[in-house]
Amino acid sequence: MTALVRFGNWLGAMAVVGALGVAFVLQFAHNALPCPLCMLQRIAFVMCGFGFLMNLRFGSQPLHYGITLLAALFGLATSGRQVLLHIVPGDQGYGPPLLGLHLYTWTFVFFTAAVLGVAFLLLLSPREPERREGRHALPMGSLSSFAAWLLILVTLANAVAAFVLCGPVECPDNPTSYWLFTRS
Repeated sequence: MTALVRFGNWLGAMAVVGALGVAFVLQFAHNALPCPLCMLQRIAFVMCGFGFLMNLRFGSQPLHYGITLLAALFGLATSGRQVLLHIVPGDQGYGPPLLGLHLYTWTFVFFTAAVLGVAFLLLLSPREPERREGRHALPMGSLSSFAAWLLILVTLANAVAAFVLCGPVECPDNPTSYWLFTRS
């Protein structure tokens, strides 16, 4: 894998970590509780990130890019639906705006950039010979390992936060409090 493709995959994984981190900070610092569509977008972020990490770990493969593309398309669909829900004039939107746009609008922009970035990385990826038996892990540098651990940490933190917010039941459309804290 060329250094530019490896850097592109690392950058994609770190962008996912950053986006999930921003959403996580807004959730706790500004009490911007995620709606069910927001939770689906977070799942799409995680899947995009793991597609990028699989490329870092096992080499640039169309299968890994396919996972990233499908996740990004799913994220585009969910964030696009949320944008369309709040496009009516006079609608205040859901959650606080960040730099003038709501998080779901930024998410739509991110997933559009992810699709374009993956297309670009596919064009730059060298054609590697198919491996005969299984996938052989490539050595991961310290930056790639750092990105992997950060993504795993943010994913687990979001899973715990989702359970605290919704519990084992369906999440409310417009959450106002955490499910776990109302069960005293």
